[in-house]
Amino acid sequence: MDDHEFLRIVQDTARISHEEAERATRATLQTLADRITAGEARDLAEQLPPRIAAWVATNSAAQRFDLDEFVRRAAERAGVDPERAEREAAAVFVALGRAVSPRELADVAAELPKDFARLLPRGPHVDILPAETFVRRVAERAGLDEQRARAATAAVLETLAERIAGGEVDDLVSRLPVELHEPLQRGRARTGDHATRMSLEQFLARVAEREGTNAFEAREHTRAVLATLREAVGDDEFFDVSAELPGDFAPVLARR
Repeated sequence: MDDHEFLRIVQDTARISHEEAERATRATLQTLADRITAGEARDLAEQLPPRIAAWVATNSAAQRFDLDEFVRRAAERAGVDPERAEREAAAVFVALGRAVSPRELADVAAELPKDFARLLPRGPHVDILPAETFVRRVAERAGLDEQRARAATAAVLETLAERIAGGEVDDLVSRLPVELHEPLQRGRARTGDHATRMSLEQFLARVAEREGTNAFEAREHTRAVLATLREAVGDDEFFDVSAELPGDFAPVLARR
């Protein structure tokens, strides 16, 4: 595979221009070079076209960071927003999957944390609901404007991350857009990966406090966010989340 063919795959997969594909490829591979060992970067470069290989070259030690930081760095390098940077990075990994051997791609993947699975062409495919669409659906369900829907979404997700185990939070992060990761990570950091026992009444009180609203509105907003969450992550993953909640949560878990 030559440079042109590699960039053409990125271009067609992400539906962007040739110039944008080049920019995205450079940003993604330079960020990947930050994350993997120098030896693995050399092995990867050996199987890439010379011009593309130069963007993954590094002599630095691997830096430990998660998918969110990967996307943030790639977005900054490419001069685009994080949602677009993640979409384009996935297209670059599609091109990598066609340019290098399966074994080499597996070696790269082995150095990455599991939340990178959604970028990898041989990992499970997950369609990520855009954050804008998520917030719009919450707004429609709860009768809110966009600003209040964003606040409600953040409040519910942060509180949910306090209520469920850290591993389940990781699973939600892997299914949701980057823009919705921060409240989940705040809630998780507050509990240190351990689920905090709370009743629905206590849950809604926390949501209301974070939103600056009353318990009745917090209940309606929670129902709207959780219904949208079910659509975003799928019934199987949502079942795993709801299985960690006590029976009194049933009223806010009902489909709507």
